[in-house]
Amino acid sequence: TAWLGSTMGCAECHDHKFDPFTARDFYSMEAFFADVRQWGVYMDYAYTPNPDFRGYSNDHPFPPEKLVESPYLKKRIALLNAELEKIVAASVQTNQTALQTWSKEVREFLKENPTGWNVPAGIAVAGKATNSPAFKEGPGNIWQANASKPSTDQIEIAPQAGWLASLQVEALPSGSFSNRVVRSDDNTRTLALTASVRRAKDGKTQNLGFYHADSPTKDDRYYNGYPIIGLQNSGWRLMKSKLTEAQRCTWLLDAPIKLEPGDRVIVTLKDNPLAAWRISSSPFAFEDPRQPALTAAQTKLINQRSPDSAAIGRLYLASTASDSKAFARFKELHHEILECRDGLSPTLITVSQPPMTTRILPRGNWQDESGEIVEPNPPLFLVANHKPADRRLTRLDLAKWLVAPENPLVARNFVNRLWKQFYGAGICNTVEELGAQGETPSHPELLDWLAVEFRESGWDIKHMVRLMVTSATYRQDSKGRPDLRDVDPNNRWLAAQNPRRLDAEFVRDNALGVAGLLTEDIGGPSAFPYQPAGYYVNIQFPDRDYIANRDLRQYRRGVYMHWQRTFLHPMLANFDAPSREECIATRSLSNTPQQALTLLNDPEFVEAARGWAQQLLAKPAKNDGDRINTIYLRALAREPQAKETESLVRFLEVQREYYRSHPEDTSKLLHIGNLPAAEKLDQPELAAWTTLCRVVLNLHETITRY
Repeated sequence: TAWLGSTMGCAECHDHKFDPFTARDFYSMEAFFADVRQWGVYMDYAYTPNPDFRGYSNDHPFPPEKLVESPYLKKRIALLNAELEKIVAASVQTNQTALQTWSKEVREFLKENPTGWNVPAGIAVAGKATNSPAFKEGPGNIWQANASKPSTDQIEIAPQAGWLASLQVEALPSGSFSNRVVRSDDNTRTLALTASVRRAKDGKTQNLGFYHADSPTKDDRYYNGYPIIGLQNSGWRLMKSKLTEAQRCTWLLDAPIKLEPGDRVIVTLKDNPLAAWRISSSPFAFEDPRQPALTAAQTKLINQRSPDSAAIGRLYLASTASDSKAFARFKELHHEILECRDGLSPTLITVSQPPMTTRILPRGNWQDESGEIVEPNPPLFLVANHKPADRRLTRLDLAKWLVAPENPLVARNFVNRLWKQFYGAGICNTVEELGAQGETPSHPELLDWLAVEFRESGWDIKHMVRLMVTSATYRQDSKGRPDLRDVDPNNRWLAAQNPRRLDAEFVRDNALGVAGLLTEDIGGPSAFPYQPAGYYVNIQFPDRDYIANRDLRQYRRGVYMHWQRTFLHPMLANFDAPSREECIATRSLSNTPQQALTLLNDPEFVEAARGWAQQLLAKPAKNDGDRINTIYLRALAREPQAKETESLVRFLEVQREYYRSHPEDTSKLLHIGNLPAAEKLDQPELAAWTTLCRVVLNLHETITRY
């Protein structure tokens, strides 16, 4: 359908009744894809016959995928880093004395510990059940397991006085366990760490939290197709392929603490599978915990008498949390940068294998193997036997045939769909069917000319778009001509432009664009707009939590909206978006009460109205009518009629009175969505104008393309 404007589904069981497609053509086209390797989906991957899926779950990324560099994510990382640098610079600027003091302290630490890590002495804490630890201390402050099975172990360590920003556990091979880093089988290799500090001054104990943990040697855990970011919650799963080599993991304190002489840190290793281990502490919080030690550049900066605050500021803030507000935002931005996954994004690819045998299936019966074997070949009525004598045709051959001069269908099909996009109806109105069952083109010569122009322009889509939208036909008024109402009721002669409702994604984009909120970034992963709580409750394998974006990604274009299988976003469903279960070339259009309710009450439309109202009130205006005129020009590209202005002014007065007498409703309305509330504006006035903007966004004219 997408390339040839044809449907061949009928030829799966028999020759097409109306078009010249035969069953041989159907299976010959299928044979082009007979070498595509396929992976099955299983309820229980423990019993899968596919060895590639050993250890898989439905949370794993489904093969075949490849990580590719994403310009959008690279740009986003740069923007987040720029914001982080501003926050750090502002914070450090007001803490220069504290920075100098910290630099002096850590310089002394580095004299004894040049890597940035210290291995403190410690004592084993007896287990509650056995009254004796299941491990012992060895040379070099290395702890050695006594028990053969995982145990919950506690070690009380005595770090140097000063800042404590991170803890590290090294898993070391042990001769007592066949020179492996784990005690028992390969599948028991996950470690969870908690910690607390006991103050020498009063003996009180304070629990320590961690905002991030990571390891350069780990086996990832997955959620919804992506590796889970950070090990602080899921635990450190040691790398199975390196169980005879040392491995390490670092935990960053949720807020670094200052230790006094005599303070002790109690480290608890829950269900500890390690055979031998060593615990280190550091006053430095490395943004990337996989970093083994301070870099030479960082050490050089710290050792300067007057360290460059701009260059060392990030390390200082992360290692001290000297400015609690800045540190809180630092952690948020740090997590958002991690979510960009080094600027890499997965994309589906095709993996080839030796082609399977393709047969013509009598009556489409896949159990009947009596049919003739066929090889890849385009439909014979479109081209003579295209198969070379010395080799099998490939998908590259298919692609070349699609755009070959002797194939007229692709160019005709594409320009016909493009025409529909700009004029509301294709030259052949059945864009999904250009064959005998389709509509006869209203302007066949025009369709031929456009197809040839498209091909001879080098398949230049921009050229064709420019050609269509700059034509006199496209720029016509959309008011129908009364003299043609009877002879051309469907405007197939294009005596006027065709008004039509926007597609679902464009309805949302239009509202955000009118409100000045639309983010026009191109590419990147899906965005997660607001969605009703519990909407995914019926999706399983696995259960999923939907978390809406809390930043500018909320306002990305509709084409990037997250779409979970057949559970399309409710707003898209209300405006007739298809479920993508099959190829749909023409969307149905409906006019339902749910659409009006969506435009009026959906949080993204309410927020758009509020953002628009805030912009209006931020600018001076002569009177209410002046602002209403601005609204109409922005949303409808025309000035309001006198009766429309009068009606909206009366409506505005009613809303002002209501919100002045209902402050709670005012507050609720003005705090819908992520957009910061404009507290400096008159709140009842803002609420009234927000409601008026909601009315305008709800107009049929607003969501109609004229």
